[in-house]
Amino acid sequence: MKNPEILHRISEMADEERRLRDSFATRGFGGPAERSRLGELERELDQCWDLLRQRRAKTEFGQDPDEAHTRPQSVIEGYES
Repeated sequence: MKNPEILHRISEMADEERRLRDSFATRGFGGPAERSRLGELERELDQCWDLLRQRRAKTEFGQDPDEAHTRPQSVIEGYES
């Protein structure tokens, strides 16, 4: 996936996340399916941001950004903000 595609996917997921959170704010925290979807979105967003950072770093240091790959969630969860 190229940078514009990753950014587009991030935008789509962020919009969905915002809609869910707005819905929770107006009518209370959603049911199990909605909470599960929110968790999925958060994890997928983390992975997309990580992939984008990898691609940008590889480009900055003269490496092939297409060698970047999506890392497992277990790896990304260990990162500190």
